Amino acid sequence: QVQLVESGGGLVQPGGSLRLSCAVSGRTFDNYAMNWYRQAPGKERDLVASIDESGSSTNYAESVKGRFTIYRDNAKSTVYLQMNSLKAEDTAVYYCNAVRKLASLRYYYWGQGTQVTVSS
Repeated sequence: QVQLVESGGGLVQPGGSLRLSCAVSGRTFDNYAMNWYRQAPGKERDLVASIDESGSSTNYAESVKGRFTIYRDNAKSTVYLQMNSLKAEDTAVYYCNAVRKLASLRYYYWGQGTQVTVSS
């Protein structure tokens, strides 16, 4: 069983920064690609950032490019999302997601989410 535990959310003023963490336990961390999603009230859950198993490849939603950075520490089984220059529209619940790829199969695991509120 894979368990994901997010932390680091909170209230921050516009222009501020936060770093989210997602600690993964239960399996070999570097077998999993990792993603951060977010869901604002009344909206769908959207992909924010992705990182491959080795940490050598990342992708970002257009809305966060240049402001957010995803990175991982495989020795600590943790993935991070550094969020800078935060805007009110970044307010959402942020979810960590792990994907295990086995041939054509995909196994998905989710954390419980952490609230990020950007407000003055």
